[in-house]
Amino acid sequence: MNKRFAYLIIASMILGVATGWACNQYLDPVQAKAAASNLSMITDVFLRLIKMIIAPLVFTTLVAGIAHMEDAAAVGRIGAKTMFWFISASAVSLLLGLLMVHLLQPGAGLNLTELSTSAAPTATTEAFTLRGFLTHLVPTSIFDAMAKNEILQIVVFSLFVGTAVASLDNKAPQILELAEQAAAVMLKVTGFVMKLAPLAIFAALASTIATQGLSMLAVYGKFVLGFYATMGVLWLILFVAGALVLGKRVIPLFGVIRDPALLAFSTASSEAAYPRILDSLPKVGVRRRIVSFVLPLGYSFNLDGSMLYCTFATMFIMQAHGVHLSVQQQIFMLLLLMVTSKGIAGVPRASLVVIMATLTYFGLPEAWIALVLGVDHLLDMGRSATNVVGNSVAAAVVAKWEGELDDMPEDDVERAKA
Repeated sequence: MNKRFAYLIIASMILGVATGWACNQYLDPVQAKAAASNLSMITDVFLRLIKMIIAPLVFTTLVAGIAHMEDAAAVGRIGAKTMFWFISASAVSLLLGLLMVHLLQPGAGLNLTELSTSAAPTATTEAFTLRGFLTHLVPTSIFDAMAKNEILQIVVFSLFVGTAVASLDNKAPQILELAEQAAAVMLKVTGFVMKLAPLAIFAALASTIATQGLSMLAVYGKFVLGFYATMGVLWLILFVAGALVLGKRVIPLFGVIRDPALLAFSTASSEAAYPRILDSLPKVGVRRRIVSFVLPLGYSFNLDGSMLYCTFATMFIMQAHGVHLSVQQQIFMLLLLMVTSKGIAGVPRASLVVIMATLTYFGLPEAWIALVLGVDHLLDMGRSATNVVGNSVAAAVVAKWEGELDDMPEDDVERAKA
């Protein structure tokens, strides 16, 4: 199913480029613009479907996830060390994405003036104060926040509800079960919506190429190559950080997670590699109780590849439309992405949901996300593999800190390296 969907994505990309090129070459500018407008209706419907699921998806998954964090509190020391690593890795991923997108400037010079001009009133991203930011955090009504898709307010309310459920002696089993079941339903709804991704990708690429021409492919190429170069830097940082804690053990660690990472890359799903990681990490001495504790948390709170992509793609979109954020606004954006990227593990194309929420928060049209929709699958492959690597390194590091990293027999070391 995953391979078939991947082939469908690739086919839709090729067909979208071909259709857009044909419209650009054989129709006059007015007709090409009309064709692009008709095609973009498909993308608009898809984006509205994503927008429709943002509020309930974030609320239910965060409440259910945080309510179970009482397990981390019970373990205490291990939970604290695990979250320290997760937060540090998340901060590094987000900051690296921001620094590299400024260095590489993949969207600079694109000047999508038509979109920028039409959205000028909302795209100015006027500076806001710390007071405004802090007061905006707290919703006056959760229903109003959900109606307006105020993602940060929904997150704050979810944090309170999840923490309250976790702190109760009986953990409010009926409420927790309701949250879990609602989260399962929303994940299934998200899965249904994402089945329409190939059609939306076709329409997004066709409409863009129809008006911009094949020159847009060079922009996409710069964006994709820039992201993978940035991802390579993050892998190097994870390897060095792992080596500082694990020493030479980091080499067999990367040896055993090679297959799970490739599986995640080929399926564009880090969840597909989850069982394989559970089986692989004990082979390099990481005790299973550490693996079973760290990995589930990591899949909700330590999506390094996804967070790297969120900053890189969000800034690429803003560069392409000529939107400039102040240093203060960029710091707020990193904090926003840090929070909104948590708790939606397992959601297909979760990064699109997070990026759209970020654009909306800054008063920018959510439709701008169509700019990256056409190549999102290619990048999802890389960020899924990075999520696997990041969580595997985290499990091994926590095991080392806790003295629960067993020695490996020499033949196992050689087998892991192979």
